[in-house]
Amino acid sequence: MTLVKSAALAALLGLTATASLAQEVTLRFQHFVSPNSANPKYFIEPWAEKVEEESNGRIKVEIYPFMQLGVKAPSQYDLIRDGAIDGGWVIPGYQPGRFPEAEALELPFMVPKSGEQASRAAWMFTQDHLMDDFEDVHLIAAHMHGPGLVHKKGASIKDISDFAGLKLRGPSRPATLLLNKLGAVPIGMAVPAFPEALSKGVVDGGVITWEMAPSLKLDELTDSHTDVAGDMSLYNLYFIWAMNKDTYEGLPDDLRAIIDANSGLETSAWAGRAHDTGDQDGIAVMRDAGNEIAEISPEVTEEIKALGAEVTEEWIAEMTAKGLDAQTLVDDARAAVAEARNAQSSGG
Repeated sequence: MTLVKSAALAALLGLTATASLAQEVTLRFQHFVSPNSANPKYFIEPWAEKVEEESNGRIKVEIYPFMQLGVKAPSQYDLIRDGAIDGGWVIPGYQPGRFPEAEALELPFMVPKSGEQASRAAWMFTQDHLMDDFEDVHLIAAHMHGPGLVHKKGASIKDISDFAGLKLRGPSRPATLLLNKLGAVPIGMAVPAFPEALSKGVVDGGVITWEMAPSLKLDELTDSHTDVAGDMSLYNLYFIWAMNKDTYEGLPDDLRAIIDANSGLETSAWAGRAHDTGDQDGIAVMRDAGNEIAEISPEVTEEIKALGAEVTEEWIAEMTAKGLDAQTLVDDARAAVAEARNAQSSGG
């Protein structure tokens, strides 16, 4: 009888140890847009599914769109840092001045129109310059979207003079600096507020991607969509996909390894590709709606590039005065872009 009880106790202890080793966790991640927009559809949800599958179901990732867990998009970073959520999608530029070094990637014509290439560059630049900025969260990916362009009521932009007096939504400080240089009236605003601002006439339009256009109903709220010529983006936006540091470090080693395997350069590139895929969807919706799809001439694009170069030089002077090695930041951002483009063109 004692032997039987001992065997039963050993079996129970074995089950307890196995249960401990097979710890299950639920991670709550949040973003601020429609689940049907490109990043959630082609990156966030598939990323969550991949993590769940590779952990054999021991990690469950719950995704909450539209900031359903509370507060507004500009507060997302702090929600992750403070542990109010386990992770989420962050636009550092929604807090102007807090992460100034990241703005180097967002300067006019800094990155290509390929979201994947831009995102590879973003990860490399982040490793060199931004890890200290994000030391109070655990970084999974750093990425950028595809080309940012002008969506507005009325006819398309054909000349710089067409920007004069237009009230245009801008997502970041570099974007609003460029809009101001072009003669527009920039209005900084997070993406969830853009459709209502358009419908109420607070803005005449704004700069945003193709892929976000359908979920924001820009096929109904605007009439024209204007990009610049060439393969470099008028502007771009820097994002991070991050976890609460304590949550990450508290995972069992094997589950932490699953997160690590779904982090870094290739994960960042995946996030960028999601935007590239979504851009094609967005163009099709705007075209099917009968909206004007336009491209500024190469000649006028060169004029805009010249104004963009002024924005960059003024940014360098401003950041240098604040104690940053701003010229190096710009040089390194350009070098990261060149490396990312060369690597992709050579199949690396």
